[in-house]
Amino acid sequence: MSPTSPKAFPVSWDQFHRDCRALAWRLAAAGPFEAIICITRGGLVPAAIVARELDLRLIESVCIASYHDYKNQGELKVLKDIAPSIKAIGDGQGKGVLVIDDLTDTGKTAKIVRDMLPNAHFAAVYAKPAGRPLIDTFVTEVSQDTWIYFPWDMGLAYQAPIREGSAG
Repeated sequence: MSPTSPKAFPVSWDQFHRDCRALAWRLAAAGPFEAIICITRGGLVPAAIVARELDLRLIESVCIASYHDYKNQGELKVLKDIAPSIKAIGDGQGKGVLVIDDLTDTGKTAKIVRDMLPNAHFAAVYAKPAGRPLIDTFVTEVSQDTWIYFPWDMGLAYQAPIREGSAG
């Protein structure tokens, strides 16, 4: 789905923080976790909030690029693998590790990381139907044809009413 979709879901910083805290509430019952892996870049902010709420100090990242032009998802590239110290936790397959992202869209990124850590607990703040089966915990599901505008992608600007966007 591209940002030209008539279905837009703008998320403010306040809303995103509330949604991340709601995710942490759900994850508190799913733990305990020894470490967090955030999928960059989108997982950086929710990982920081969840780590604070769950009092986790061991935070790592796996860097995977999928949106190369902010419009269309392209070929996935692993830019930075998971640190060996994280792979050594628990059963060596991710047990006790929490993987966080802002959104699971198609599920392709989550699948790559799930192949690396099959027993980790996967969480995203938002989920779309195609990616939802790869996520264990999420807060809000949106339709596949909705483009989520995250607070770090936006400035203050006029938003057209929904009715105006669907006319035509």
